[in-house]
Order: sequence, then structure tokens, then C-alpha cells
Amino acid sequence: MDQAPENDSDQPLVTYLKRLVTAMAIVMIAGFVVLIGTLVIRLNADPIPLPDRVTLPAGVSAVAFTQGTDWYAVVTDADTILIYDRGTGALTQTVGIDR
Repeated sequence: MDQAPENDSDQPLVTYLKRLVTAMAIVMIAGFVVLIGTLVIRLNADPIPLPDRVTLPAGVSAVAFTQGTDWYAVVTDADTILIYDRGTGALTQTVGIDR
């Protein structure tokens, strides 16, 4: 007898809030799945060539390393830039640095 009567005017608002919370949960779960999928794809990709994987000519050592879409280059201590093909790993060009 001390209970207040239920207010039917709040029922549409409660239903709206339930749907909003459900939609937000679905969006968050989908975002988490996309994030995990992106990490899996990224971590399973072929590794980029790094300076320790590059075969340099005898007697030179790498000072700097840079890369493009289909090539990578190593600056050596002998003031030369060695440009390699990314697909084959073959030396394609040698550029001397004049001082």
C-alpha cells in the first residue's frame, strides 16, 4: 500500500535507454573485433628488411637505413648509398657521396 503507482510515461524512455545501451555494446564489441583483426593481420605480415638482414659488401658497415615501397637503401661508412630491390634483395644501384 505504501508503493507508488508505476508511471507509464517513463516506459518509452526506459525502452529507448535499453536499446541505446545494447547498440553501444554491439559497437564496442565490433570495434574490439576489428582491433584484434588488425593486430593479427599486421603481426602476420612479412617483416620489412632491416639492416641486420642486408648483405653488405666486404669491409663496409651501415651508418643509416631507409626504405621506399619497392626498394631500401643503406648508407655506408665508405660514403656510398647502396640501393637494393625489396623483392629480390639484389643490389640495384650504388651512389657515391661527394663532399
